[in-house]
Amino acid sequence: MVLYLFTKSVDIMRLVLSLSFFLLFLVDSLSQSTNDILNLLISNKTISQIQADSVRAQAALLQQQTDASRKSFFITATRQIQLTGYSQVRYQTFQESGKHNSFDIRRARVDLKGSVTPFFSYRLQADLVDKPKIIDAYGEIKLADYFSLTAGQFKIPFSMENLTSSNKLEMIDRSQVVEAMVARSKDVIGNQNGRDIGIQAGGTFLKVKDIPVIEYRLGVFNGSGINVADTANNEKDITGRLIFTPIKGLSFGGGFYKGWDKAIKPDVPGKSQTRNRFGAEFCYVLSRFSLKGEYIAGKDGKTSRAGWYVQSGYFVIPQKFQVLGKYDSYDPNTSTSDNISTNYVIGANYNFNNWSRLQAFYTIRQEEGTAIKNNFLSVQYQIGF
Repeated sequence: MVLYLFTKSVDIMRLVLSLSFFLLFLVDSLSQSTNDILNLLISNKTISQIQADSVRAQAALLQQQTDASRKSFFITATRQIQLTGYSQVRYQTFQESGKHNSFDIRRARVDLKGSVTPFFSYRLQADLVDKPKIIDAYGEIKLADYFSLTAGQFKIPFSMENLTSSNKLEMIDRSQVVEAMVARSKDVIGNQNGRDIGIQAGGTFLKVKDIPVIEYRLGVFNGSGINVADTANNEKDITGRLIFTPIKGLSFGGGFYKGWDKAIKPDVPGKSQTRNRFGAEFCYVLSRFSLKGEYIAGKDGKTSRAGWYVQSGYFVIPQKFQVLGKYDSYDPNTSTSDNISTNYVIGANYNFNNWSRLQAFYTIRQEEGTAIKNNFLSVQYQIGF
């Protein structure tokens, strides 16, 4: 009996020592592969070859499942960095005469993110379509949840839809008022992808069940757009955003933008014209249902503009198949009658996985005054990595 207990004790000690050695080896030799570790355990007779093969098979299966569900991967460099990207291929067919049905590459972006310290992170994003250009280039210092500083080129903190990444938009196109008044395709400063060069402070307050009740951002920018210095004047543009989230899924708030534009025909000779905006927004999202909208108004010089949209969606198949509809109205000059354009957009998204999805939307366009046959259909496939 004593011999039996002694033998069992030796076996237990041997197992403990083997496991301890394994843990030490794992800590001190992170560069070693899983196969090297398993081979070491086999040579120490801690596990058998059959057991090692079983562990390898289970690990491979688990890794495949994990990779399929992950939204991002890390690559190895001098410091750990995250490299992602996506491309969007679009097909459009137009009712309007003179426009040709066509395929095009909407976006092709490469996005690099990383952290130098627990407090300092950075981002560099480029779009390779047409003329390659830098979209984002900034560093962020986060001292606490309630205070961080961002400096460089990034999205101006104005408009919910502007701040939504292009690969996360529920619809193919942004609303008319966002395109016209938030540094995008129809803004007086040209298409700047909703971005500018400057510095921003921001953070969150009053977390309830890990949900920040108050979020704020306040920034100072050139007002001239991306990849250029201030070309309008010595003044800087100021913008801010304040959002409240009283309960999970519901948020509302607003923002402002006060700045200047280098006008071809300025209001006052020798001076820039004003470029001001203010907006209000709301968003309500449940597991399947979503409802959101924005109102934005402002002035470019003496011209007042305003627009709004409301959008709703529902997942027929959770996380997979979503149907959506949007009412989108924009007035490019509120002092002039019969110039409001209204879009009625209906369509659907199908998410194949975290990396790819197919979108199809039909837009019915109506203009006050002379009617134009200019409805169109857009189909877009997005693939990412």
